[in-house]
Amino acid sequence: MISCRAWNLRVMVAVVCGLLTGIVLGLGIWRIVVRIRRGISAPSSSIPPDFCRNGGTWENGRCICTEEWKGLRCTMANFCENSAYMDFTFPRIPVGRYGSSLETCDKSTPNAGNPRAVRLCSRSLYGDIELQNVTIGNCSATLQNLEKEVGDAKAPLDSISSQVQVLTSNANQLTAENIISATQVVGQIFNTSRNASPEAKKVAVVTVSQLLDASEDSFQSAVATANDDPLTTLIEQMEDYSLSLGDQSVVEPNIVIQSANLSAENMPSSVRFSVQKGASDSLVSGSTFIQTNVSGLNPDGNTELQILLNMKNGGNAKACGFVVYQNDKLFQSKTFIAKSSSSQKIISSKTDGNEQGQSASVEMAFSPKYNRDEYQLNSYACVYWNFATKDWDTYGCHKEKGTDGFLHCHCNHTTNFAVLMTFKKDYQYPKSLDVLSNVGCALSITGLALTIIFQVVTRKVRKTSVTWVLVSLCISMLIFNLLFVFGIENSNKNLKTSGDVENMDFTDNVVPKTDTISTPNPTCTAVAALLHYFLLVTFTWNTLSAAQLYFFLIRTMKPLPRHFILFISLIGWGVPAIVVAVTVGVVYSQNEKNPQWELEYRQEEICWLAIPESRDVIKSPLLWSFIVPVAIILITNVVIFIIISVKVLWKNNQNLTSTKKVSSTKKIVSTLSVAVVFGITWILAYLMLINDDNIRIIFSYIFCLFNTTQGLQIFILYTVRTKIFQSEASKVLTSLSSAGRMKSLPSMTRPRLRLKMYDFIRTLPTLHEHFRLLEPSVSIEEITLSESDQAKEST
Repeated sequence: MISCRAWNLRVMVAVVCGLLTGIVLGLGIWRIVVRIRRGISAPSSSIPPDFCRNGGTWENGRCICTEEWKGLRCTMANFCENSAYMDFTFPRIPVGRYGSSLETCDKSTPNAGNPRAVRLCSRSLYGDIELQNVTIGNCSATLQNLEKEVGDAKAPLDSISSQVQVLTSNANQLTAENIISATQVVGQIFNTSRNASPEAKKVAVVTVSQLLDASEDSFQSAVATANDDPLTTLIEQMEDYSLSLGDQSVVEPNIVIQSANLSAENMPSSVRFSVQKGASDSLVSGSTFIQTNVSGLNPDGNTELQILLNMKNGGNAKACGFVVYQNDKLFQSKTFIAKSSSSQKIISSKTDGNEQGQSASVEMAFSPKYNRDEYQLNSYACVYWNFATKDWDTYGCHKEKGTDGFLHCHCNHTTNFAVLMTFKKDYQYPKSLDVLSNVGCALSITGLALTIIFQVVTRKVRKTSVTWVLVSLCISMLIFNLLFVFGIENSNKNLKTSGDVENMDFTDNVVPKTDTISTPNPTCTAVAALLHYFLLVTFTWNTLSAAQLYFFLIRTMKPLPRHFILFISLIGWGVPAIVVAVTVGVVYSQNEKNPQWELEYRQEEICWLAIPESRDVIKSPLLWSFIVPVAIILITNVVIFIIISVKVLWKNNQNLTSTKKVSSTKKIVSTLSVAVVFGITWILAYLMLINDDNIRIIFSYIFCLFNTTQGLQIFILYTVRTKIFQSEASKVLTSLSSAGRMKSLPSMTRPRLRLKMYDFIRTLPTLHEHFRLLEPSVSIEEITLSESDQAKEST
């Protein structure tokens, strides 16, 4: 009997809430344990993370080294050590490249800041790494002056070629004007009518290789300034130059030129040119070779590019030449936009048998480099560079299906060729919402729905003005949770895509507009906008609740201003709508020509705001339309929370009698009540930005626990704790208990048990008075009354 009387409805509620919290915590711990066990039991990779040394990366079963290292693990030196020559000092220089001197031109010279000399690091025929002689530049010479000087028929082309090579050695400083001038000068050196020496032309190839290290933006500006005529002329002259090398080759890090003489007595039916994959991203000597009289293409695992010239009957070609460009910067397309970092090698083939390039047809096989962890190959187009339109074209070219994993093309003419690839980003869609998130959101949805019903049904009985603010907060939070559970996942995750070349469409050979494509999903964009809106609404009502409570407790406003509810409703529901509408409008207006404009606003992995790249953080809609407003709201709420906690909740009032003093338990619960409705726990989101993975995962689970169950916390603190709810719950519990016991026990024991239950229920009000915790509406009234009583006593 005594133990039965000790039970209290509040204790039962506390036990239930404790059990629910324990379940949520248990699920979180269980999930952590599962992840740890999976990490331990996962088969270890055959290649340890630090297998590739000195900056090398593991790609496609091999180490891709930087230019300064080579070998299986990038441990073999491929550079010349620091050196000095005369008054010049040179830092470490990779093999095959020219290094700039540390000494630069004086500030008073036209070439201020440019190196005064360059030096080549090369490899001898015996494989020894050695430094070549130093080429000294002229600090008074400029690319613009050299451009004017090279037009003179008697100009010293050898000296001009060396000067241009020195002035373009620092690619990071090359501007659009520098690129235009250097291209004009090099074009004159390659011009067959100028009769430049072979050495001058080889140095000019070095200049072209250095130009290809300049930024893409500089090339685009150069094309916009000079209408890409200098680049087009240079490409044509490089083709002609490739026919003049005999059986020799010129190899630079960004360009390879090689030719073959064709005997008139034993005209080969085909010529095959192959480019092998290197240990680095640079082209190196020995990575290309020519074969004649072959049966067809024969690429292997080490082949990156291969082209086959099929000589037509009756052709009178005496030589054929090939040019490989490391990238497509000389080929500035107006229709094709490249956004990925894939390697876009360009291959040029030409014979001297026909000016229109109809003396041979070509077959090609490409194995392009791209980040296979980030991108998935979707399709490709076989194209050539049309000198008339100065853009990519598909005339005379078509795709061919192969079974070797290469991209195969066939064209009925010779010129500069490429494959324009389109990729789909290999998004890592989440498998599903975490169990912890599902359980927490389910509890919040239930708690919020019950809180809304309770607040609306009992609004007249409670006679409190906080009802509308709390109901609006709960409605916005409820809708957000529903959208989060049922709409956050992108339905595109269920679309099956294949990156296999064999499964692609080989009938469609159209120049694509961009190299990255995405599957439009307007529904996901709408969900992202709704999530954006209702989460901003939730934070706005958090602030309105904080402001209202501040005026109640600190400013002690008597009557509310006229149309107060209408005013705060316009703010709570209207301001976030304006923010979202302006954000979507600005993003669309800035990217309306981009068919993938949605991904500038939302993510593809989930239907939420896009996470910006590091260089675009300032322009990010996530920053200005969410992070900044939420940060301002949280700072405001924290300040008001501290003021209320110090001046009201935890203030010691010496004028109050002992019976009126608020217990520490009530103060703690009141503080938690205010913190929950103010959304203070969202501060934990900023702690999730810590770089340490171990610390971040801990705060992630804490954040998930507190914020997914925020609706449940509101239900417990603002509904379960009210006298009305407890009274109604006591009646329901009493009736259910009485009915159950009367049905289950014999009739002779019913009166006695009825008396016992009556005695137990009768004690509930007394126990309730002893253990009653401070409810929100009462706390405001009691604290306000206490402040007014104190003021009266002091007067």
